[in-house]
Amino acid sequence: MVYALHETLEVHEIAAFKTVCLTKSKTMRALVSDPALKQILQRDVDISTRQLQELGAILSNTKQ
Repeated sequence: MVYALHETLEVHEIAAFKTVCLTKSKTMRALVSDPALKQILQRDVDISTRQLQELGAILSNTKQ
């Protein structure tokens, strides 16, 4: 599929935002002591990682 330039840029913006979210969750996970909160943060890390892989696949299919 061919994406318009603005669509590609929007996917880049989403990927940048998800990268910041992933970094924050990983950092905070190391700092918290509550097991429930640690589990929530780990789940967010897992989901964000999967989402970034999906966004990367979309971006790799865009026409350069």
